[in-house]
Amino acid sequence: MNQWHNAQRIWWTNLRLKIGWKLAQEWVVLTKYLIAKDIQLKAVELDRDSVAYLGKEMPTLEVLESDFLRTDLTTFFSEQFGVIGNFPYNISSQILFKILDYRPSIPAFAGMFQLEVAKRIAASPNNKTYGILSVLIQAFYTIDLEFEIPPTVFIPQPKVQSAVISGQRIEQEIDWNVPMFFDVVKTAFQQRRKTVANALKKFNIPKDLLVTNQMFKLRAENLSVEDFKELTAWIEKNKID
Repeated sequence: MNQWHNAQRIWWTNLRLKIGWKLAQEWVVLTKYLIAKDIQLKAVELDRDSVAYLGKEMPTLEVLESDFLRTDLTTFFSEQFGVIGNFPYNISSQILFKILDYRPSIPAFAGMFQLEVAKRIAASPNNKTYGILSVLIQAFYTIDLEFEIPPTVFIPQPKVQSAVISGQRIEQEIDWNVPMFFDVVKTAFQQRRKTVANALKKFNIPKDLLVTNQMFKLRAENLSVEDFKELTAWIEKNKID
């Protein structure tokens, strides 16, 4: 817990939504730690036995028995809130996409991920781990890999390394087509070994215009977040409907 405490970027707001992972030891420890900090904390937990345990052991904690991925978070909070948790590794990417959906309400988040996924989220261009998740998250949040966690701190020990990352929302004017941006990024990386020109053929860009934009000669992993924003605007302007 000392590493969580020392990662000052994590402690953003007084409102937090805690995502559960059944009764894993680290989940219980983190929840108790947050309650002790006198933070306005709410929790989402799907497992019924875990909800019952929390009601008994942590009676001051407001718990929503629900699937986080299917929950309308605006019914749980009337104002902005942060998201924190030991995210279940099998749905950690889906949790991030959920956070993106609610980004106007979520100024910051912090979570424990499988190390491989954490590195992918924080990856930079020209890197094999750089991909869809890297670009979409970094378009809206500043990402920091706070610290790594060895398997030896868990009981039982997992077979994978873990890490905690945090994200601070970038306060910016959204002057690009966000749905198209998502589509462009996902389509480009689905065929990441091809040039951007070949990967994005579905957008019906005139061939004579492709040669005028150098980004189309590159691969998706070579483009920065800002490049993808610029590319999205260019495609929206020049594609054939």
